[in-house]
Amino acid sequence: MRLPAPTIRLRLTLIYGGLFTVSAAALLAITYVLVNHQYTGHFFISSGRQAVVAKRFDLTALPKAKALLRSPPAKNLLVADPKIELAAAQGQSDAALHKLFVDSAFALAVMALFSLWLGWVIAGRALRPLRTITETTRDISASSLHRRLGIKGPDDEITQLGSTVDALLSRLETSFDAQRQFVANASHELRTPLTLERTLLELALSDPNASIESYRHTCEQLLAVGEQQERLIEALLTLSRSQRGLADRQPVDLAAIAGAATVAAGHDGLVVDTRLEPAQTAGDPRLVERLVANLVSNAIRHNVADGEVEVATETRNGRAVLTVANTGQEIRPSELDRIFQPFQRLDGSRTADGTGLGLGLSIVKAIADAHDAAVTTEARPGGGLRVSVAFPAL
Repeated sequence: MRLPAPTIRLRLTLIYGGLFTVSAAALLAITYVLVNHQYTGHFFISSGRQAVVAKRFDLTALPKAKALLRSPPAKNLLVADPKIELAAAQGQSDAALHKLFVDSAFALAVMALFSLWLGWVIAGRALRPLRTITETTRDISASSLHRRLGIKGPDDEITQLGSTVDALLSRLETSFDAQRQFVANASHELRTPLTLERTLLELALSDPNASIESYRHTCEQLLAVGEQQERLIEALLTLSRSQRGLADRQPVDLAAIAGAATVAAGHDGLVVDTRLEPAQTAGDPRLVERLVANLVSNAIRHNVADGEVEVATETRNGRAVLTVANTGQEIRPSELDRIFQPFQRLDGSRTADGTGLGLGLSIVKAIADAHDAAVTTEARPGGGLRVSVAFPAL
């Protein structure tokens, strides 16, 4: 049977106790050696101002000791044999050293147990925030991402860990909310053409006097609705693919892509000004083409009669920059962040033909994020919008 792995609290307790025991044992050993050296270094037999110094187990000083013991100040001593005097002194030192060793060992054992208990208590208090983090994160689910750990205390590693987990939960909550909103909006956008298709079919079938021309007209309407569904699904797939990141990067020239996209989009009576300088970057060519096409078509669609469109590329400060600007209705600065959200349309009057899906700039933002590019927007004073995308330059 495999034993469970020791907890961090137990391991910390053993580490604390082990370090204390080793340190205390080393200190007691040093003390014992010093005291032993002091006791066993020299013994003194004195009489008045005269003394005999004898090392342990060294009896060469016995003649001097005998003469000293026969001197008048010491001739009345009960112990007259220097051998006995030296042996008695050595026995006392041995007894003192033995008592010191026993007492020190007992004190070391008691303090070792106390250090283990104290280490267990301190480790438990230090690890209490970790238990809070574990229990709270275990209880958090997709429906309770609003909960936070709220670890209080000094700005140490555990508090920083709690703050990091709270920040992660906040990002997850934002991501889940955006995903739910996206699914709801996508369902609504897909339901609208399906409802329209059903209505067209029911009208055609309920008309008893329907002719071939009316059926043909209905089929043309259904075909247009199907094309809108196809564009919507393609946009959703592009958005999903760009949000997964890039598997491979290839050299891309923003100037060439912007020129081709401008020609392909058509002008619709607008004045198009292009200033295309070399701007090399690395990325997915298809996604970059989609980003440029979305910006250009968005600038053309959301414009005014006889308006202007500006498309420029350049390399500046180590960045390959694409800038697309247009004239149009005035945009409030508070609306700039909202235009990148899926299915978020501003004033409906800005859309000339009503064919927008509300995903163009969302796809632009997702593709830019996948390429580590920064997107900046600016509401033009006279109306319209300027969007700049700065890619890492090659």
